[in-house]
Amino acid sequence: MTGAEHRRTLIGLARPVYFSLLASVAAGIINTVWVARLGGDAVAAVAVATNVENVLLGVALVFGSGTTVLVAHARGAEDPGAVRAAVRGGLGLCALVVPVVVAGGWLLREDVARLVLGGGDAGSLGLASSYFAVSMPGMAVFFAQQLVDGVLKGAGDTRTPMRLALLANGLILVADPLLIHAYGVVGAAVSTVAARLIALAVGVVVTRRNAVLRAAAGAAPAEGAAAAVRRTLRTGLPMAADFTVRQAGALGLVAVVARLGVTAVAAYAVAYKILYVATMAAYAVRQAASIHTAHRRGAGHDERRPIGRQAVLVAAAVALVAACAFLLLAPWLMRAFGAPPAVTAEGTLFLRCVGPYLVLMAAFIALGGVFEGSGGAARTLRVTLLGTALQLPGALWLSGLWGLPGVCLAMAAAMAVQCAALALTAAVQEPITEFSRAA
Repeated sequence: MTGAEHRRTLIGLARPVYFSLLASVAAGIINTVWVARLGGDAVAAVAVATNVENVLLGVALVFGSGTTVLVAHARGAEDPGAVRAAVRGGLGLCALVVPVVVAGGWLLREDVARLVLGGGDAGSLGLASSYFAVSMPGMAVFFAQQLVDGVLKGAGDTRTPMRLALLANGLILVADPLLIHAYGVVGAAVSTVAARLIALAVGVVVTRRNAVLRAAAGAAPAEGAAAAVRRTLRTGLPMAADFTVRQAGALGLVAVVARLGVTAVAAYAVAYKILYVATMAAYAVRQAASIHTAHRRGAGHDERRPIGRQAVLVAAAVALVAACAFLLLAPWLMRAFGAPPAVTAEGTLFLRCVGPYLVLMAAFIALGGVFEGSGGAARTLRVTLLGTALQLPGALWLSGLWGLPGVCLAMAAAMAVQCAALALTAAVQEPITEFSRAA
């Protein structure tokens, strides 16, 4: 394939993924808007549940992303038995994880609420616990939905997961005002779980109609169920760990910014929500690069270098456009989120300084997809750990000198180190791979 063909394939795969990610963020915003009418305690309860779900998404990535890569590889090899084994591995691992998370989360719902709220008052703790009483059993639906999305993406269909996300959020938009009015915070949880359940049912029907998956259904699995589960775990665990480390790093930055005062924290929180619109594009390209790399390697074509080049080009170009938009439109974007003048001023400064980090981050995230699709996710994880270890103390030091611009500088410097380390890893690894193949 030529560079232009790789680029078109990546864009075609990434575009629906991007809108799926946007739809996921929209669900949290919709819930917050309607729950805000119930008061501060209700908003705190839903915010806690959203944060916990973000953590559990890292667990879902073990079988969701692992299955995507393995199905894509088997599809490239045109091996229905391997496709079926990959799907069985994802199902088996999901079946092992779900009871632990659901039962543990439900039994410990009060403790989880108290931990995340830092104690809190009786009102917010009670509401959060009531929300968890519904949302924790609902994690079974969420995990199954992630698995269905992962299988479809591996089969080359990224449009259906986008449509399912839009369907779920459309249903939430309709059901939220009715159920929240009738049942309060619990109604928000019921609305989310019910909408996801309907989307999941539709997704299961679609998987049965997918040509790749239908052909695999009649084939003998390429390996046993236990071996397939282990393969999925080995493939997906580094990806999930990478996501979890990034989440932890983001939370650490919040603690650093908190030293600058309430205004800085509020500005950082709003600005980071705006930043999501750009960063999710990089993650969409990452998923596309992972799928495309695994598919081409399964077909016997080792095209990591050209795929990586095009992935970096696409992601960095989008990030550069976003950085320019932030430079020009930051004050209006902050005010659109209802930020008061002092918060708008701080957030504008952050968005105008974050451009170098954004471009470097997009390049790193996109290139990481090539590593994931070729079985090198563990190397990306090590580089992420290095970057996070450098970013937090750097932000702590530079924020004391220059405030939020110092935080941006630390983020950019740490990301530059990560980009250099990942590029060096790729440069060293390729000759080793070629030597091993020749031997």
